[in-house]
Amino acid sequence: MTAAKDKPVVTKLWHRLGKSETDTDSIHSIISTPYINDGYIYGVDSYGEFRCLDLNTGDRVWESLDLMPRARWATAHLIPNGDKVWLFTEKGELIISKLSPHGFQEISRAKLIEPTLGQLPRRGGVCWAHPAFADKHVFVRNDKELVCASLAATRR
Repeated sequence: MTAAKDKPVVTKLWHRLGKSETDTDSIHSIISTPYINDGYIYGVDSYGEFRCLDLNTGDRVWESLDLMPRARWATAHLIPNGDKVWLFTEKGELIISKLSPHGFQEISRAKLIEPTLGQLPRRGGVCWAHPAFADKHVFVRNDKELVCASLAATRR
């Protein structure tokens, strides 16, 4: 199907509905944007399930339940960087990883900032702001402070 420049066309490939709000089989992203690469979509479902789906069918390829807390609106921001994906979690951690249809591979992890209790204190607070990157630095914030961390390699 072709579209005129002033009338774009969308084709629905698949649509999934779970049995309930907590029993889903796709990615119901609430805060973060899913990442699409090589025919797969990676993202965090609305209760903290980190998942990989086949982009063409919507079928779940894998799921990790230990990266984020199992709580409503749990999230991590996914930032592609070369052949890696960096994740900034709501617990203030920056994780460098590789994502593939075979699974999640953690390369390194660093705690950059403490979550603040103003948002969801019952689960120890959260950091929901997307990180910013500039000049080999990452900038992350919570409800009280802004942290700038160097990403430059250290010489040995």
